[in-house]
Amino acid sequence: MREIRYTPIGIIHSPFKDIKGTPIQTSGAKGVRGSVEIEPEYCEGLKDIEGFSHIFLIYHFHLSHGYSLEVKPFLDENLRGVFATRAPRRPNPIGISIVRLLKVEGGTIQIEDVDIVDGTPLLDIKPYVPKFDIREPERTGWLSKRAGKADKMKADGRFAGVE
Repeated sequence: MREIRYTPIGIIHSPFKDIKGTPIQTSGAKGVRGSVEIEPEYCEGLKDIEGFSHIFLIYHFHLSHGYSLEVKPFLDENLRGVFATRAPRRPNPIGISIVRLLKVEGGTIQIEDVDIVDGTPLLDIKPYVPKFDIREPERTGWLSKRAGKADKMKADGRFAGVE
């Protein structure tokens, strides 16, 4: 297999300076504001993005080192295959989040609902288009009995009543 290399197009900024305390999903980060600084050579690509209320941020888990093919997810007590989870320690440490786009000022994008550690390298941006992106799932695997717990998540990524 050949090597694949990506060059970050920007840096994501958030109030979360460490992995600990960072929400595990955007549903746990409602109202949390941040920004994305786009490298000057990519700013022209921001044209027309303000027409979208939400965007996908695709990024590199720069604080994740190594990986395990089986992990114990936050919402479960059992070991699961890493590809059946959203764990950051993956063979290719790539993350994806849907955030609210507030405004674009030059090469800076103001965003909300940020669940990403400050200083995270941004690989790509894609518009969120509900008509194309929303699917009604037929099954949600091991999460089907646990996903409701996410509604109780605090903004700091912990569940209500769990310290």
